[in-house]
Amino acid sequence: MSEILHGFINAVMPINLLASLISVAVGIVIGSLPGLSAAMGVALLIPLTFGMSTETGLIVLAGVYCGAVFGGSISAILIHTPGTSSAAATALDGYQLTLKGKAKKALNTAVVSSFGGAMISAVALYMFAPPLAKLALKFGPAENFWLSIFGLTIIAGVSSKSVIKGLLSGAFGLALSTVGMDPMSGASRFTMDSIYLLDGLPFTATLIGLFSMSQVFILSEKKLKKSLRKVINDGDEEGLSLKELKLILPTILRSGVIGSVVGILPGAGGTIAAFIGYDAAKKMSKNKDQFGKGCIEGVAGPEAANNAVTGGSLIPTLTLGIPGNSVTAVLMGGLIIKGLQPGPDLFTIHGKITYTFFAGFIVVNIFMLFLGLFASKHFAKISKVPNSILIPMIFVLSVIGSYAIKNSMFDVIIMFVFGIIGYFVKKFGLNAAAIVLALIIGPIGEEGLRRVILMYPNNVIGQLFSSPISIVLITISLLSLASPIVMGILEKRSNK
Repeated sequence: MSEILHGFINAVMPINLLASLISVAVGIVIGSLPGLSAAMGVALLIPLTFGMSTETGLIVLAGVYCGAVFGGSISAILIHTPGTSSAAATALDGYQLTLKGKAKKALNTAVVSSFGGAMISAVALYMFAPPLAKLALKFGPAENFWLSIFGLTIIAGVSSKSVIKGLLSGAFGLALSTVGMDPMSGASRFTMDSIYLLDGLPFTATLIGLFSMSQVFILSEKKLKKSLRKVINDGDEEGLSLKELKLILPTILRSGVIGSVVGILPGAGGTIAAFIGYDAAKKMSKNKDQFGKGCIEGVAGPEAANNAVTGGSLIPTLTLGIPGNSVTAVLMGGLIIKGLQPGPDLFTIHGKITYTFFAGFIVVNIFMLFLGLFASKHFAKISKVPNSILIPMIFVLSVIGSYAIKNSMFDVIIMFVFGIIGYFVKKFGLNAAAIVLALIIGPIGEEGLRRVILMYPNNVIGQLFSSPISIVLITISLLSLASPIVMGILEKRSNK
């Protein structure tokens, strides 16, 4: 309890409050820009957090994450162009409200629902993360090996439309994770005699290349256009009334729980949560016939669900080292760079930092609520920035971010290389998140397997399959390969 209290006291320090406000604003801007993503925003800002304290740096990344998820709804509502994929369901009714001259009502509904969903996921974060961390104490080499397999199958299976392409992405990431020194013998592997690769691929430069520079190449392919579409009827009409707030409250609570649960399942993501939330809101509503025509419940459902994913996805990330989605995969990289290894140590040795991060998560969502209520329509103008301006901005930030890590041009070269790789990854429908995840947990799985081989050379198979935890992880790993089919069915039903 003392660490929880310390976390809240630390989170409301002036420097952390300022960091929360600025990072949320930046996140909203990134989220409202169609084509950009929360993962890209977090990756770009990781180098900027190096000069900050660990607590402040993590709060900044949380602010960008939460702000970007909400920001996607702004362009979805005003110009029918979701800023992020998780806002696709929001566009169904949000844009219809804009056409009716109720853009302010739609935006208010989105931010209130986003805040409600995030708060529900914050409760889940406090309740479930510590017990799950205690369970992680029972993990040995064999369990760590199967945990890495579980993480790879989950994110590769769910995040890609094709299971094969997802698994190929994970396999490619695993191959990349072997670059550097052997964890057991210290021999160099696949370094091409370069001293810069002895520690493995520079992680942050790799992230920026895969998520940011690749987007530069994608945007450059498209013809430069002027603003997407002029906002329709965005006058000073009435916002969300108290009566309407009471109407959407059950939807917010229901979708908040849905989003938290989906977020805990690694790889499921905000898009699936949003469509499930929309479907549940429609089925439970007394105004089913209004959905798709401009119903505020149709905005509240997906927004509460996709924002609840933010807290839910942090639970497996912080406790088991299994990112819930591509954003938390990048965020986990930021943790590791800061010297924080996901697992039990976060709640024991680094407990004060962890609970400051939790409290900061709540603070950034409070700022998101106020910014969303009073400034979201001004942020919406950002969505009209033409590619001719956007492309050089991302390019410059990517180069500076990569170079600033070690003041090394080698990192910039790696960033460009992975920008090209990321471009083809997107073109061929592969999964950048699976590559990042494999880079992170591949070495954990390799070290676990090789420790079992060294410790039990005559009984490797027996040790790998002897633990109840291992059996559970093997079972859910196999089940996860079938999850794309189940999720696909749910999403199709949500679209009906």
